[in-house]
Amino acid sequence: MSIKNILIIVILALIVSLPFVTKANDNQGPTSVRRLADISYVEGSKNPAQALDLYLPTKTKSPTPLIVFVHGGAWLQGSKEEAQHDLGAFFGRQGFAFASINYRLSQEAVFPAQIEDCKAAIRFLRAHAAEYNINPDKIGVWGVSAGGHLVALLGTSGGAKELEGNLGNNGVDSKVQAVADWCGPSDFVSVASQAGSRTKIDFESKDGPVAKLLGGLQTEKHDLAVAASPVTYIDKDDPPFLIVHGDIDDLVPYAQSQELEEKLNQAGVPNKLITISGGGHAFTSEEQLNHVVDFFKETLIKGNRKFTLSDS
Repeated sequence: MSIKNILIIVILALIVSLPFVTKANDNQGPTSVRRLADISYVEGSKNPAQALDLYLPTKTKSPTPLIVFVHGGAWLQGSKEEAQHDLGAFFGRQGFAFASINYRLSQEAVFPAQIEDCKAAIRFLRAHAAEYNINPDKIGVWGVSAGGHLVALLGTSGGAKELEGNLGNNGVDSKVQAVADWCGPSDFVSVASQAGSRTKIDFESKDGPVAKLLGGLQTEKHDLAVAASPVTYIDKDDPPFLIVHGDIDDLVPYAQSQELEEKLNQAGVPNKLITISGGGHAFTSEEQLNHVVDFFKETLIKGNRKFTLSDS
């Protein structure tokens, strides 16, 4: 699959849910990838919202760094199927295992169910690292839009017991080693005031996606809005962040990523904000996908906490 087509998959993952058909059998090429579908990451759960698809390179012998993809969809829609077999194969060619996860949407459960599911998925994958030939010390996460929020929260809330939940593998660490956040909200307390006239989402409406996530308006659920905000938990030990955001995003204010960058800088966390000049809530640049690959190669494969990106 071409990088252009892979980017189309990523763009769809920003805001919509589509039932892609994926290949279940192994590719036989030198960079073959085996797909394991519909793995429950919560023992005994039959809820499809608590399942993941895993794409494993078949030609590698040493444990492989893992990228976990978290879909978008305003916490209202979307699914792991947005990451097709070819996206898993693409990252397999770059030297990574790749997982795409579901999580409970807001119509099924309000926050913190979503982050509890994401953390349970990380714990499951780390607990089964030997079985899947994954390096448990090199797990990165990549998310877009609502998924960007969740991966940012995974990155900053490592060790925050109040968000861990009790969904299994409770003695296993849910911390991640690198975060790629594409246009995700970072502060539910400030987002309404940052939303300009261009913003299509009404962050002050009870029918808005944030209110549905929290089970009420931010003003009514202030403590929960704080708890759901990645900026709340930032400290110097957080993993490195790559943040990408369009400066005319009409769904999530660009100022959300500026605020995240500022607070990461204040804490001394390595990060880079890439601003897409004239960019909205979707990116079609091959360069941006390459930045994601380069970021994970630097942080996970090379182990460079203080990363650099070429041509950026």
